[in-house]
Amino acid sequence: MVTDQVRGLAAGVLLAGFVGTGPPGWLATAISEGLAGVVYFGHNIVDSVQLAALSAGMHALRADLLIAADEEGGDVTRLHAAAGSSLPGNAALGVVDDLAATTAVAGHIGRELRAAGVDINLAPCVDVNSDPANPVIGVRSFGADPQLVTRHAAAFVEGLQGAGVAACAKHFPGHGGTRVDSHLTLPVIDADLPTLRSRDLPPFASAIAAGVRCVLTAHVRITAMDSAPATVSPAVLRLLRGELGFGGAVLTDALDMHAIAGGIGLTRAAVAALAAGADLLCIGNPANGTGRGDGEAELAQVRRAIVDAVTAGDLPRERLEQAQARVAGLAGWVRSARTGTACTQPVALAEPGLGLDVARRALRVTGDVHVTGQPEVVDLRRHVNFAAGRNFAVLLDVLRRRAPSGDGAGRPVVLVDEPQHDPAVAGELRALLSSHPSAVVVATGWPDPSVDLGANFVRTFGNGRVNAEAAADALFGPVGA
Repeated sequence: MVTDQVRGLAAGVLLAGFVGTGPPGWLATAISEGLAGVVYFGHNIVDSVQLAALSAGMHALRADLLIAADEEGGDVTRLHAAAGSSLPGNAALGVVDDLAATTAVAGHIGRELRAAGVDINLAPCVDVNSDPANPVIGVRSFGADPQLVTRHAAAFVEGLQGAGVAACAKHFPGHGGTRVDSHLTLPVIDADLPTLRSRDLPPFASAIAAGVRCVLTAHVRITAMDSAPATVSPAVLRLLRGELGFGGAVLTDALDMHAIAGGIGLTRAAVAALAAGADLLCIGNPANGTGRGDGEAELAQVRRAIVDAVTAGDLPRERLEQAQARVAGLAGWVRSARTGTACTQPVALAEPGLGLDVARRALRVTGDVHVTGQPEVVDLRRHVNFAAGRNFAVLLDVLRRRAPSGDGAGRPVVLVDEPQHDPAVAGELRALLSSHPSAVVVATGWPDPSVDLGANFVRTFGNGRVNAEAAADALFGPVGA
């Protein structure tokens, strides 16, 4: 009986991924046994109708099941992974620096998620992108200025939760000062505590003051605090609970990311994260990598490791009960919000021009970028942000659709994201600009002053569909003009 109770508690702190567009049998069984929640990835989603039906079916299995997704807008979208987001991401919002626009964009994202049956948005990203060489945050950040990020963090939380979806500020205590991607290896931040307190922590404090329901941990090692990654660091999580006063649910970033799984391992990390003070463990995306199965085995392994740790006395049962209680409290808030903001049909844009308007306002143009005639498009975007996935086709599709027709040859148009990450790409860009000085460069990523974009360029601050449409306006003129 005791083991059965512990098994139930262990299930109640896990957020599982799965493969497919419908719940497999093992997932339905896990839900009936008390699984805390499910996280969607792009491969789980066909369209809004399928997604709403999928969520409704799983909520019918258990009403307090939590369903989560990453829907940041801009580059990181799950609902619109195929066609690109109709809303700009954080960098564009930060450049515009209109808090009302940030709240409106977050509110629309929340209404769309609510219609899809999603309870938790793993957003906003409130990291201060203090290093332009950061390979994983970049345009997912509101900016490099802590005060800018701090005020937009609160505005986003207010807009999202006002629509009845729990917000999740990430990646605590800050991922913006790293030069490696935690999907691939463990980043190390050597900043001292005064720097962290003045640079990285204020946006989290702002989100907490705005009532954010969840905070998501970073798989980064903060040398001033611990030799362990923040996700499994008691010192880091004490800082969140004590100094910042956060009383909500602490989520882990995906435990299958190599910064964790490639180090202490998935199951050990799950137990260590709970012991450190985390409440809800995101197991990750079983579609990443090869030979991983559909998520069933990893869920079973993590659940068994937690039960074994409690049985052996390595993880206090009281800590597991506390974590499960916080998750239950989150589920209670979600159910109340779901009832109060009922929406059963896919949401159309409440403000049809909102996303494109903000994307146009964020656009930065230098020199003469007007293109007449059929342009030769050279795509140098090779850097893959693993959080966003490959979304290169959106900009290409928009440019091909919007480019002038006819026999006349236009100026070369060169597409780049963040050349600072790849010396080979930076070299190709220099060579192209040397041979074609009139070329127009469209840069979608985070600016780095060390990269020369030539005399004529456009910065979009994102790869979303509306960012692409705004860039096409600058190159070819607005539609219908």
